Amino acid sequence: MFTSRRKVFVIAALVLLLALVAACGAPPAEPEVVEVEVTRVVEAEAEMVEVTRIVEGETIVEEVEVTRQVEVAVPAESDTVTIEYWQYFFDARVDAMNRLIQQFEAENPDVRVIHNSDIPYADFRDKIAASAPAGVGPDVATLFYGWVPAWVDAGYLIPLPADQFPPDEIEAKFSPMVPNSQFEGEYWALPTAVRTLALFWNKDLFEAAGLDPESPPTTLEELVEMAPLLTTYDDAGNIDIEGFVVAPPGQAHHWFREVLVRQFGGEPYSEDNLTVTYNSAEGCEAFKYMLQFETELNTGSNDLYTDATTAFLQGKSALHIDGSFRIGSIETNAPDLNYGVIELPVGNDVQSTFGSYWTHGITRKAAEDPAKLEAATRFLKFITTPESGTTWVNKVGELPAQLEAASNEELLADPILGAFAAGLPYAHATFFVDESIQRQVIIDAYDAVRLTGADPCEALNDAAAAEQELLDEFWADHG
Repeated sequence: MFTSRRKVFVIAALVLLLALVAACGAPPAEPEVVEVEVTRVVEAEAEMVEVTRIVEGETIVEEVEVTRQVEVAVPAESDTVTIEYWQYFFDARVDAMNRLIQQFEAENPDVRVIHNSDIPYADFRDKIAASAPAGVGPDVATLFYGWVPAWVDAGYLIPLPADQFPPDEIEAKFSPMVPNSQFEGEYWALPTAVRTLALFWNKDLFEAAGLDPESPPTTLEELVEMAPLLTTYDDAGNIDIEGFVVAPPGQAHHWFREVLVRQFGGEPYSEDNLTVTYNSAEGCEAFKYMLQFETELNTGSNDLYTDATTAFLQGKSALHIDGSFRIGSIETNAPDLNYGVIELPVGNDVQSTFGSYWTHGITRKAAEDPAKLEAATRFLKFITTPESGTTWVNKVGELPAQLEAASNEELLADPILGAFAAGLPYAHATFFVDESIQRQVIIDAYDAVRLTGADPCEALNDAAAAEQELLDEFWADHG
């Protein structure tokens, strides 16, 4: 009995051993591959919807802005192209671009856009200059249109691919001032929005001064009459409320060149942009007109309350010349400001304004990688559509650069934006070879008169000579 049991045990052990050997020798089972789709939730474009509610038994129908969330597929990491977009910090512009980036990524899930917007305006050009030679930095960057020649000469930008941005389409679909982005026969950048200058006025300060809060100055003569009436002083004779501030570091250098000089019968530059002509006899009279508000009428100074813009936002300045981009910052920083906007005052029956814009260009860094270049091109096309222009005007206050969006009847009838839109047909955009230097020569001339008592015409001649030297050097290299 014991023997039989031992035989059975041995046989069972052998069977188990053979099973283990067979198992060890068998090829491992193939792991099951399971495909998982990864998605993310993004905000789609805001839309207006009607909402009905009952208040105290009364039915009220309102339109409200609704931003819907949508789920989009996310491609594998290896299929995603990451690009960088840089702009300087300005609340309203940052918010608007964040919205456009969300919309772009929802429609283009294979592209990720890093938005670098923490750079102070004063440091922006230096940051670009430091990053470009090192091969780092943005793939798409914002730049003032007046910087295009300098950025091209520095090697920061590439020409826009003509097959994606046909010049004839740009000229047919964009504002007439956009061709100023052309340089050496090519387009290097395109804008989402454009802007003009207009006159802001504080209605409460008008009323406090005994003036009609709905009747701002419409002519240069009325501006001279009203500004002193709106200016108030404390017991020590110091300005408390500024009637009107001339701010050359802000928009006054544009107001002088493209508005006042023309209104006094002159031209700021020759037709071919080779020669400075704003120091003509007519230009000197325009310069004296601008200077009188600080040197004779004592209606304000850009040195008070930090600067002219801050003074207006704080309710310390009654009249202020600025661009449509200021609307966004008023809504953010001074939402209770009771103000209006009107076209710039007419002078000698001449109506004029300065038109300008910030553009977006593709950098040489993007051009070094075909995938990044394609993604950057796609992104630039997206942020310069009429739809993007409409988003921009709603968030920032700047006018759409695309004619389709800018001709919107509601925009033209808007009590605030309408004044800026009305100026588009007669706006002049200066051809700058280096906007910062050309601005500074006007600032220096203005300061020479107000701070040292220099003769206005001589100071203006000095400014023109310095700027002419800059133009001569530029055109010698680009003749």
